[in-house]
Amino acid sequence: MLSYRHAFHAGNHADVLKHFVLVCLLRHLAQKDKPFWVIDTHAGAGAYGLDAGYAAKNAEFADGIGRLLDKAELPAALADYVDLVRGMNAGGKLSFYPGSPYLAAKLLRPQDRLRLFEMHPTDVDLLGKTFQNDKRVIVTRGDGFAGLRALLPPPPRRALVLIDPSYEDKADYSRVVEAVKDSLKRFPTGTYAIWYPQLARPEARRLPERLRALKDVAWLDASLSVRKPATGEPGMSGSGVFVVNPPWTLAGTLRECLPALKSALALDDNAGFHLETSAETRA
Repeated sequence: MLSYRHAFHAGNHADVLKHFVLVCLLRHLAQKDKPFWVIDTHAGAGAYGLDAGYAAKNAEFADGIGRLLDKAELPAALADYVDLVRGMNAGGKLSFYPGSPYLAAKLLRPQDRLRLFEMHPTDVDLLGKTFQNDKRVIVTRGDGFAGLRALLPPPPRRALVLIDPSYEDKADYSRVVEAVKDSLKRFPTGTYAIWYPQLARPEARRLPERLRALKDVAWLDASLSVRKPATGEPGMSGSGVFVVNPPWTLAGTLRECLPALKSALALDDNAGFHLETSAETRA
């Protein structure tokens, strides 16, 4: 929905999980010389100022990325993500947070490509200004679900697709599942990362179950809860990232890093994490 602005939530616990997994996936793809594409269906503004405007109102980043920047000992993969954020903030002060487009652009090589979709006119303008001199990036104002169909399969036959709508519109839960099913028909070997919120609404609870029911695909489902769910109250108790066709190394990386994320981001004693793979489910 056009009213949604991710800047209110920039750098919170959900961003930390989503973007940490994104960095892991991008690092894996870059290990081979062959080019790849990154397709971001709901790109947002690309990067966010934290000391003024929307992000400063709720300051959700303080209990998210803000808790990780000063951690001296983190697992290597988690430290890699934190170092990328730290590199955007000169002098050690947390003033900016990179969204998924900015992180992806940082990690792409000259031969790789980034396709960004966003509906909000202000955010599209910001994306265009950020990447106006980057020939690897194409920004499109439009529905990312529809745009995805036109791009698959991508020319290099290697791609990471990030699907992370706001879920303000309840229809997004079904659109996500249908988009993944359709994309797998068009491009069965692609890697798909689907972010989802942990909310009280039934559609949110059912989404990971519907994704785990996908037939004949390898998947990984990682979630992080930071507090006890509050019945009848707004706000996320946590979030998850569901990855279709994950790198074989990702499960081990998450098993090492999720405990550190839980320890750093917990808001109460009910914080926890869950990691499940299709291989474990079928065993």
